[in-house]
Amino acid sequence: MAKAMSDTEMMLSGYGLTLAEFTYRMPDYQNVLNTFSWQLFDLAPDYPKLFKFIEFWHENIEGSLHHVRFTHRKLIAPGEWRNCVGEFRVH
Repeated sequence: MAKAMSDTEMMLSGYGLTLAEFTYRMPDYQNVLNTFSWQLFDLAPDYPKLFKFIEFWHENIEGSLHHVRFTHRKLIAPGEWRNCVGEFRVH
């Protein structure tokens, strides 16, 4: 059995935080739009976990999706490095 990666290990492996907002209609109230927010670490640009969840929604939830809006952000990125030639001391 494979050990689950920690959040830090996932971020170092290229995962970023994906936040999705699902807007959907319930079968009994077609004139009302509802929202559902979902967030998880996922890999851009393919978003396998997001699309797996959308497939799950279509197969198991009666509310039909109106639209899905999502954003993705890598929380760990290459650091900035600047070469400092000198140092000034002020006292």
